[in-house]
Amino acid sequence: MNGCECGGIRSGVRSFLTKEEKLEILKNYKEELEKEVQGVSERIKQLEKNN
Repeated sequence: MNGCECGGIRSGVRSFLTKEEKLEILKNYKEELEKEVQGVSERIKQLEKNN
């Protein structure tokens, strides 16, 4: 998530987001983090299996 605490995302985009927009951004961010955790876990298993 890029931006400042005021809710802005990028320069040139609205400065303030609605509650619903913030919620959607956070849910998407959480989903991406969960995918990253899954990828890291899979990689750890691969490395452990190869040793």
